[in-house]
Amino acid sequence: MPGTAPSGPAVVAGRYVLLDQIGSGGMGSVWRAWDERTRCHVAVKVLGRHSSALLARFVREQAIRVRHPHVVAPHGWAAEDDLVVLAMELVPGGSVTDLIREHGPLDAGTAALLLEQLLLGLSAVHAAGLVHRDVKPANLLLEATGDGPPHLRLGDFGVAAPVADRRFTTVPGAIGTDGYMAPEQARGALPEPTQDLYAVGRVALEMVTGLPPSHQGAIPSHPLRPLVERLLVADPEQRLATAEAALRLLRRLPVPPPEGPPVPDRLGAAPRRRRTTGAVDWAGWAAVAGLLTVVAGCLWLLLVWLP
Repeated sequence: MPGTAPSGPAVVAGRYVLLDQIGSGGMGSVWRAWDERTRCHVAVKVLGRHSSALLARFVREQAIRVRHPHVVAPHGWAAEDDLVVLAMELVPGGSVTDLIREHGPLDAGTAALLLEQLLLGLSAVHAAGLVHRDVKPANLLLEATGDGPPHLRLGDFGVAAPVADRRFTTVPGAIGTDGYMAPEQARGALPEPTQDLYAVGRVALEMVTGLPPSHQGAIPSHPLRPLVERLLVADPEQRLATAEAALRLLRRLPVPPPEGPPVPDRLGAAPRRRRTTGAVDWAGWAAVAGLLTVVAGCLWLLLVWLP
């Protein structure tokens, strides 16, 4: 649920007016904000405690510059005193997590459409030489399309890394979310695109069963089963190697048209922007002037009618 604005400065770096909290995560909180430069609402990620590890993730995320209709990547950052923020497009329809929580398993057509959009976004991410490493329903954001077809945007690049880059290995640990990580990723392998594709398989199974990875069993009989089977292969050498290959297989499957649930605007109307120092509240002055006019009129009537 949206929260209240922070007690700190209303405007960060003279540009981003923080309005209401719309989410939170491991790196800090996410706010709806007004961008004074572009004159539009944006989502702003506010860094929490500034540990060196968090700062490293923050810097890495702000360096991601993938422009694609199915990707949400930061487009700016700012810092002021102890506040550090990343700005990105505002996506008001919630996430695939919300969709599954509210409606249960998705119909085959809607699941296929969302998977196609996810694979298109991943194709662009991989083409940029990056591995997302945290593909999961909570990071699959949705535009508020109402009764129209859903529009998915892959977000949260806080743990993304260049392909097979040893600087981001974490042996004997792992980076990602339990249940969605490929077996080799959980063992601390170098980042590879096939790890993201394994996560797509877990997401697909969650879409069609409504169950998170910890409760998933055998892949059920389903129009999307051939794709899920090829994505959830434990051996990365036998798994589908690219997002494009997964797309080709998906588009060959006999999937019915989407029937899916609507995707509403889950944020609602934006709170009124705080007036910055030195700004003139013309609406307020107009109200005061109107009140003074009424008072003057009443005094005039009293003077005229009283003996």
